[in-house]
Amino acid sequence: MRIDTNIVCEHLVNSNKKIIVEQGGTRSGKTYNIILWIIFHYCARNSGKIITICRKTYPALRTSAMRDFISILRDKGIYREEDHNKSSSEYRLKGNLIEFISLDQPQKVRGRKRDLLFINEANELYFEDWQQLIFRTQDKIILDYNPSDEYHWIYDRVINREDADFFQTTYKDNPYLEKTIVDEIERLKETDEEYWQIYGLGIRGISKSTIFRFGEVNTIPEDAKFLSYGIDYGFTNDPTTIIGVWIKDYDIYCKEYLYQTMMTTIDIHRKLQSIGINREMIFADSAEPRLNEELRRMGWNIKPSIKGRDSVNAGIDLLKRHRINISSDSDNMIQEFRNYKWREDRNGKILNIPEDKANHTADALSYATYSLLSKPNFGKYAIR
Repeated sequence: MRIDTNIVCEHLVNSNKKIIVEQGGTRSGKTYNIILWIIFHYCARNSGKIITICRKTYPALRTSAMRDFISILRDKGIYREEDHNKSSSEYRLKGNLIEFISLDQPQKVRGRKRDLLFINEANELYFEDWQQLIFRTQDKIILDYNPSDEYHWIYDRVINREDADFFQTTYKDNPYLEKTIVDEIERLKETDEEYWQIYGLGIRGISKSTIFRFGEVNTIPEDAKFLSYGIDYGFTNDPTTIIGVWIKDYDIYCKEYLYQTMMTTIDIHRKLQSIGINREMIFADSAEPRLNEELRRMGWNIKPSIKGRDSVNAGIDLLKRHRINISSDSDNMIQEFRNYKWREDRNGKILNIPEDKANHTADALSYATYSLLSKPNFGKYAIR
């Protein structure tokens, strides 16, 4: 049986590291060749292994890595209906179990141990997701992604590990691309320099659409005035976040206290206790009145955030009037602020609409500040 592969397969065959990072531009064949390697190399040489292929959401997983996997089996004439459990998204191949899971299936993420893990489009995941997955992986971990984020935990926490190999590929590493597709990719050189860097050359993007500029500080200044705490609620896919906020002159100082999924009301209550909050004001998402009332009955000074027409942009405008400083141990907040961006239209024009992602800590900060700093009698900190 002839198997047409590219350099990605060579990376996987030759690497002896636990973690393999495949960063590449569009149509470099990353995902397809990783799956070829899993089927025709790893499964051919092993039996009794559990292999996990995952992505952030199940719909995205189904139309990408899962579709490629089944397509390859069918194209090579080795697909067997009786080995495919569609209800649980599992396939048995040569005595191995291949399971397809997404981060919106927390019971599977925190479930059984696995031998091999492939994270498709890994830059969609939070660092907490990564930790949950690697703690249960024994043999090898493979990540692939387009480097569309200027900053990411993959760059800071994975690529420079001693047990990781990093590889970079482009469309030029895929000899099977049609000329029309190559021409379309290369047209980006003239039409969109940022997209060409990311999707053509496969190198980290430098985004002009990042919403906030901020600094990092090791400690909150002693003479900074405490303002309030902010809570943005989440549960299954989105984390619940708690942010503390201080202010000094026109500088805002922030510290992350919580960034975690699957937090119930009692979990949040215990976290607030561990922080040492007494009667300080806590501003929380007004869209969750039940949670706010439950925490209020537990004794917390919870206030609903001010929301209204265009309140997200109003909160952003307020924060941009100040210098934002984030404590250096607030890993998730720093990561989100690096990647919180304005939307762009299909022509790359930046719109005055924030993307609905990487915004949990920014929302918590907005809740904590807007109700107070927007008051006309709040001294020098007020909006003029």
